[in-house]
Amino acid sequence: MKVGIHMKTEAKRRLINQFYKERIKNKQNEYVHPPYYLEKKLLTAIKLGNEIEAVKTLKEINGRERARLSNNSLRSLKNSIICSCTLFTRACIEGGVSPENAYNLSDVLIQQIEQLETKEDVEEFEYNMVHTFIEMLKEEQIPKYTAIVTKTISYIHEHILAELSLEKIATDLFVNASYLSSIFKKETGTTLINYVNQKKIEESKYFLLHSDISISEIANLFRFCNQSYYTALFKKINGLTPKKFRELEGEY
Repeated sequence: MKVGIHMKTEAKRRLINQFYKERIKNKQNEYVHPPYYLEKKLLTAIKLGNEIEAVKTLKEINGRERARLSNNSLRSLKNSIICSCTLFTRACIEGGVSPENAYNLSDVLIQQIEQLETKEDVEEFEYNMVHTFIEMLKEEQIPKYTAIVTKTISYIHEHILAELSLEKIATDLFVNASYLSSIFKKETGTTLINYVNQKKIEESKYFLLHSDISISEIANLFRFCNQSYYTALFKKINGLTPKKFRELEGEY
């Protein structure tokens, strides 16, 4: 038993050391990963079926240097595109595509990536994936919302870290607040504020899983009035507290 624990400790230590080495190398080479907000913007566009915005954001991301994921440049690029495929798959599912269909498409696309022989073909294929996923989403997406509700959902996703009230959203979208509240509830089956809170809780999971910042900092980041309210809302939606969620699912 002690040997097993020791091996796990050694593996973890090697992983941590590799992480710090990579971070130092990136700093020396002045390499910075694309901002998280750009990734979220891209995935939101795919989720909403907005191909023009998705392609525009992907071009902005690809205008930056890619991370090195292998010593072989073609292999590194393929690994990067496979990562994109995984993210696009999740966005497509969140947009309304059945998970099985999305996963089947992902399997096919990854097999195609492996068959590509040039960096140019691999880079072009990433844009083809965006189109393919959005086409599937448009075919399966349910329900269909009116333009103002779709625009409201897009606004919420893009400003998820801001203070989002009915009045603020209505003002920024140039629509009457009472009308927006009514039509949003009618089409989505939930109130606008409930939807905002659900999305904030959903997005906060990323920071619980992939960062070591405190729960109080996460609550503040998403503009909840205090940690207690964030914890209570998180538990109401997910059935467990943020702390327990991090302990069960997180990396830290």
